[in-house]
Amino acid sequence: MADEVEGGRDAASRFSSGLWPSRMIPAETRSRVVRAMLFGVGLGIVLAVAVFLYLSESADSPLPTSPLASAGGPVAAQGPASYAGAVARAAPSVVNIYTTKVRTERQAMMFTDPLLQHHFGGLLPEQTRQRMETSLGSGVIVDSAGYILTNLHILKDADEVKVVLADGSNVPVQAVGEDPETDLAILRMEAGQVPEIAVGDAGALRVGDVVLAIGNPFGVGQTVTMGIVGATGRSHLGISSFENFIQTDAAINPGNSGGALINARGELVGINTAIFSKSGGSHGIGFAIPADLAMKVLDQILHKGRMVRGWIGITARDVTPALQESFALRVAGGVLVSGVLDQGPADRAGLRAGDVITHIANRAVRDVQDMLDAVANAGPGVELVISGWRGNEWFEMPVVTIERPAMPR
Repeated sequence: MADEVEGGRDAASRFSSGLWPSRMIPAETRSRVVRAMLFGVGLGIVLAVAVFLYLSESADSPLPTSPLASAGGPVAAQGPASYAGAVARAAPSVVNIYTTKVRTERQAMMFTDPLLQHHFGGLLPEQTRQRMETSLGSGVIVDSAGYILTNLHILKDADEVKVVLADGSNVPVQAVGEDPETDLAILRMEAGQVPEIAVGDAGALRVGDVVLAIGNPFGVGQTVTMGIVGATGRSHLGISSFENFIQTDAAINPGNSGGALINARGELVGINTAIFSKSGGSHGIGFAIPADLAMKVLDQILHKGRMVRGWIGITARDVTPALQESFALRVAGGVLVSGVLDQGPADRAGLRAGDVITHIANRAVRDVQDMLDAVANAGPGVELVISGWRGNEWFEMPVVTIERPAMPR
């Protein structure tokens, strides 16, 4: 009995610890259990290896593409996590510009008092004083010879111009040329090794591309702001005669004018020139002159001493629906000739006020800006066929361009 109790306790003890005596399990059952256990262990190993390989591959693979890819639409490559490399390449070529103007003011207030002027006007001495005004801006070194592109309005009427490089050193500069109609000016610095910026393709910019503005806002020192291209080909802003601006929401503030707008590769795509703001601060709408236009101005000034453009001697207005109805015009597009310079190229060709120009050299003319660009880009001494409507009659006439007269600053 004691043996039975002892045996029972031993069996219970083994059962509770999970060690049931093997002699109580048939051999066939034990074989199946062993095979099942081995299968489970093997399956677990296989799954673990598969998960490990999947995670390793995912870590090395690029980010998932946009759903547009499956629809066949163009998808740009994912942008970098940092633009420090682009800034490092471009920033040394962006300079700070400080200008000084000396203003001569009239006599003090007490001498302009009407009562004093009435009684002692002939006896009061002429009083003047000089006041110094300072302003700031930015510029971009675009040539290894030390040529700097900037905005003309920064340098206007300046008596002294100082340029400070990104490393803090001051360099003397001299004015080389200017183009009031694009608000561009060129300086040349006297320096040894200068960091020339790489110039990109502004024409390849797309709305949504990342751009960075580098300049000297408010004189705090070189600063970088980031945004995207909001629009290209902006015109009719009243900033300059020839407008083809890049619009961006990269913060552009006073002092950024003349600085660089670069792409994500650190290449120059524009010269920052203006902001759309009533307060003078950045409201997320800034404008830059495309780099290809700026480099064209540089090239012509260096080789010809000035920017040379074509001209035919007319003034014109955009044909709007209201203008079409008011003048009973045949078409709603193109430009209405409002004036013709006497003995100018257009006058000699037979163009008249009231004519509507719709094409120049087989290129459609949508507005006055289109007309200006087509004639200016042709240059002087070129025969352009101008087409349009005179009342209900279609006309085509050749006009030989001359050089566009210099416009005042």
